[in-house]
Amino acid sequence: MRIFYHPDQATHAPVHEFHNGALAPHAEVAGRIAHILAAVGPTERPTDAGMAPIHAVHPPGYCAMLQQVPQLWREAGRPGEAIPYAFPVARRRPLKLMRVDALLGAHAMDTVTPITAEAWTASYWSSQAAIAATRTVLAGEGSAFALCRPPGHHAGADYCGGYCYLNHAAVAAQAARDAGVARVAILDIDYHHGNGTQEIFWDRGDVFYASLHADPATDFPFYWGHADETGEGAGQGTTFNRPLPRGTDGDDFRRAQGEALARIARFDPGLLVVSFGADTWEGDPISAFRVATPDYRRIAADIAAFGWPTAIIMEGGYAVDALGDNVAGFLSGF
Repeated sequence: MRIFYHPDQATHAPVHEFHNGALAPHAEVAGRIAHILAAVGPTERPTDAGMAPIHAVHPPGYCAMLQQVPQLWREAGRPGEAIPYAFPVARRRPLKLMRVDALLGAHAMDTVTPITAEAWTASYWSSQAAIAATRTVLAGEGSAFALCRPPGHHAGADYCGGYCYLNHAAVAAQAARDAGVARVAILDIDYHHGNGTQEIFWDRGDVFYASLHADPATDFPFYWGHADETGEGAGQGTTFNRPLPRGTDGDDFRRAQGEALARIARFDPGLLVVSFGADTWEGDPISAFRVATPDYRRIAADIAAFGWPTAIIMEGGYAVDALGDNVAGFLSGF
């Protein structure tokens, strides 16, 4: 399997997140990359497809914000990393915002996703890796892996959150559509619901989004991912959410995934994008499932058995020492 990764993805190194009422060490560390690289073998640098595939999902103004905020933060005399504290939860509308705090809050959903000086570059090359994996599969290879970091599935079209800045799975899916694939499916098997991906394709009938995740009644992102969220308009019925209780083990996870795969099969996609998070692992520090390392190969084999061309996009997974084995186990199922 071809694996795509760019070294600049490791430059983003957030120090803190504001979580549970206090600054805490950031869970999404660059060391995640080193452990995956050690386990999966050689990688290729993605070619630079430019901004057009990213702008097909994320508006230029939002992309400019990600690039400009670190400098604006420094110019305002702020130490440390840019973290928002005010959010427009009602009547969100375009405004000319003069202060960096206002600009930040208008394009963020939480306080755990600081915009570092390197967040844009790392996210840009992660999206390029996702595009490269997608194009590889469209060229005839059965599957390819984009080692994306930082992750992407919590990022909406014009907001960041959940450690995510650009939505690599959405960029990949849209790139496939723009390449002529009539129907694309996204299977999200991260511990947390991919609220950004869901929102981007919420009212579209050409992209099916299926997610298995911790019940948002108890876990982040709380406000999205409930079972009654099924899309609307042209997208009615093309969103499938399967919330799972804390303590879900590998067997229960595979049964739930079987439901999602059956829905995807009825949709009959020309390409599958898998948002893969290894934070479903039993020892993950910010999650509460009980999926074991040997389960990952079986979970992946269940997906591969359908024979869809598949672009695999790395999402979460925060038990750094175990991350390499878990990712390698999943890829081995393909």
